[in-house]
Amino acid sequence: MTRPLYVVKAGSATLDRGTVHGEIAALVARGARVLLITGGATGIERHYEAIGRPMPQLRLANGDTVRYCPPEEMGHLVDAYERVTLPAAEAGLRELGLSVFTSVAARGGLVTGRANRPLKALSAEDRPIVVRDHRAGVPDEVDTVRLRALLETYDVVALSAPVADRDGGAPLNVDADVLAAVLSNALGADHLRLVTGTAGLLTDPADPASTLTDAYPGDGARYAGGRMRQKVRAAEIALKGSADVAITGPHTLRDPSGWTRFWPVREPAADLGLLTKVVAVPSVSGDEEELASFLVAWCRERGMEARIDEVGNLVATRGDGPRRLLLLGHLDTVPHHWTTEWREDELWGRGSVDAKGSLAGFLEVLAHADIPEDGQLVVVGAVEEEISSSKGAFHARDHYPAEAVVIGEPSGSQTLTLGYFGLFKLKVTASVSSGHSAGMDATSAPDRLIDVLGAIRESVLKEAPDALSAVIDITCETGRDRHRAVGTLNFRVPPAADLDLLRTLALGHAGEEVSVEVLRATPGHAGGRSGSLVKVFNRAFAEAGIRPRYVVKKGTSDMNTLATTWRGVQMVAYGPGDSSLDHTDEERIGGMEYRTARSLLADAVNRWFALPEGSRR
Repeated sequence: MTRPLYVVKAGSATLDRGTVHGEIAALVARGARVLLITGGATGIERHYEAIGRPMPQLRLANGDTVRYCPPEEMGHLVDAYERVTLPAAEAGLRELGLSVFTSVAARGGLVTGRANRPLKALSAEDRPIVVRDHRAGVPDEVDTVRLRALLETYDVVALSAPVADRDGGAPLNVDADVLAAVLSNALGADHLRLVTGTAGLLTDPADPASTLTDAYPGDGARYAGGRMRQKVRAAEIALKGSADVAITGPHTLRDPSGWTRFWPVREPAADLGLLTKVVAVPSVSGDEEELASFLVAWCRERGMEARIDEVGNLVATRGDGPRRLLLLGHLDTVPHHWTTEWREDELWGRGSVDAKGSLAGFLEVLAHADIPEDGQLVVVGAVEEEISSSKGAFHARDHYPAEAVVIGEPSGSQTLTLGYFGLFKLKVTASVSSGHSAGMDATSAPDRLIDVLGAIRESVLKEAPDALSAVIDITCETGRDRHRAVGTLNFRVPPAADLDLLRTLALGHAGEEVSVEVLRATPGHAGGRSGSLVKVFNRAFAEAGIRPRYVVKKGTSDMNTLATTWRGVQMVAYGPGDSSLDHTDEERIGGMEYRTARSLLADAVNRWFALPEGSRR
């Protein structure tokens, strides 16, 4: 499981209030890495007061006033960050038990920038002048290797301006919001939060409740004035990276009602809006909370019950009758994400096919389905489907019983999946005495591991010849006395495979130098075509003029997890998109493909609830 990276920019006024410290601690408690960028206006004022030095200013032709930063002033600015702002941030976080590394970004060249062109200003006599020694610039190069190492070592890494000048000389003062955006892009952050003193970007600065909830490139500038202009500029810089971006407040990053979310791309049509936004929020396994929170808000805005359950699943419901139909999708994706974009009629982005297209369609169907008084339609967006734990599906299995289930996985809008192969996963460890590899008859741990992996594979495939197998990981360790090699051997086994027998066969290869551990033994599951759930899909296919395909897929899904204890429950999997694009950098989904699957699913769901009593089996 990867650890998400949050970049949080908070100014001195926000840090003084302390709320954000607890919010950062909560992120760390969830397993996130946090890079805090501190603004310094208040801290700089305090430092200059403390040393009794007037802070020089420049007046610009547009009426704005900026801090004047000639070379001789930069040492005082660095002192302000190192003696006031960063120690205050560190103290607040340490009080919560967090380990913190602090530094101005210029130290050791953590961040390097380029100087701005000479600045046009006004003299004391209001005459135009050109200021050539103003040490202001923009960050453009980041030491990502060192920063990633720091982020793995400390709970929080806190940086501030200024940055080093790539051409030498005194460091460069930079805008802290822009610094946060550049760092977010350079480090491939998952989430960027620019915390401010208002409830996000206000459309009317005089109305604190006039938050602009959604902004697309170019939208924010029309509402931004003063310091907010730099936040909007920073947000739009960050949209070129992979993070989801929001200006949040007042002085908090946890209240979505005070957020302006910046989206990288506008949907080509209103009915593709949810799909576009869902794909744009990163949600690699273990980092599903931001997406779940967004979807809870989306559901509640439409009058639907929605919550995040004990393990992090999204649970959205309509109706409260005893006839429950469960639509089980998943929130998480495999690692690596990139900027979401529409290319003609296709939405490119991580998770567009596997399986955010299915989940978005489920929620839109939930919003509009005809639910009878005795019915209940439940959508669960499960966590950790893409990793072996399947925590969300196991929780759904134990807490959300249903008469019938549709699993949200892609197989194409014209295909119905009746079942999946099972998963049989082994950890095999070979441990031999350390010795020179050139010794007579020497056998290394990798040699021993390769031999036993081959033997286990042969035994399993002899009993289950239709199974698929792959060694998916190997690691080696050399100690003083022992040399160890560890391999993970993965089998996809057909629904009829006898897992107890396969377990016995695999464990039979354990011995003095070899241990075998069963990491996962989830049986396959396949239903027939005669159940009422398949029939309502058949009628929906026919209504749409589609001649469907029926498949049993050799991957696995949360259907297998439910089937470990659920007996007699009808289950199929259905979802838009080409599953061969799953987990690839070519992942994309067509707008018409999404619409077709959503429409067909809505028809099938309505038909299932319309079945007469006693005919649902």
